[in-house]
Amino acid sequence: MPDPQILMALEPEELAGVLIEEFNKMSLQQLNQLHRDNLMNDISRDDGFPLSLRQDIAGAAMEAWTWLEREGLVIPRPGSTGSIISRRGKQIKDKSALQAYRRANLLPKEILHPLVIQKVSAAFLRGEYDTAVFIAFREVEVAVREAGAFSANDFGVALMEEAFKPSVGALTDSSETEPEQLALRKLYAGAIGYYKNPGSHQNVAIDPAEAVELICFASRLMKIVDDRKT
Repeated sequence: MPDPQILMALEPEELAGVLIEEFNKMSLQQLNQLHRDNLMNDISRDDGFPLSLRQDIAGAAMEAWTWLEREGLVIPRPGSTGSIISRRGKQIKDKSALQAYRRANLLPKEILHPLVIQKVSAAFLRGEYDTAVFIAFREVEVAVREAGAFSANDFGVALMEEAFKPSVGALTDSSETEPEQLALRKLYAGAIGYYKNPGSHQNVAIDPAEAVELICFASRLMKIVDDRKT
């Protein structure tokens, strides 16, 4: 366990990473004793922790344990008391594995366009958020080109403006009003010009939360293209 002051400063999921890493180093005999009460007892008897902080440390450890259970990394032992490390939990043997796991959970896979999640997952898991965003909007560009039967020489903002050109664009919905058609045209042109094009020739600093928002935006654009294609 970390130094008490460091331990108390950790968020539950960060301390959970320390616990699961240690659990994966345990012997079979130790794993047979894996139980939240045993962990609390160990902390209460640990002379390395100041007596005045043990209750607070035990509370922090319980928060971390609860996080592990919620994520399905530690589960009840079948047919008996105590707990075991789940199959997913056994894959988290160090901090980098936990970081990759946490990154993966940031992406709402159940609502994203399947092609977007397929294309961006690897870069996102590596923490290459600018690359993941670039890939997502590149797929939007490719989808528009294919759905509108454009050539390889058609790309970027010009492609979006042509594909969604009011009244006559290959992906324009004639049932919409002209202001709506213009708005959608500007939305696609702006998305490609602002989020895809800069990433193709320079490094763009993007944090994980912003990357998730932009990938979701690209996914929505992909679904609109699918609808227009149909």
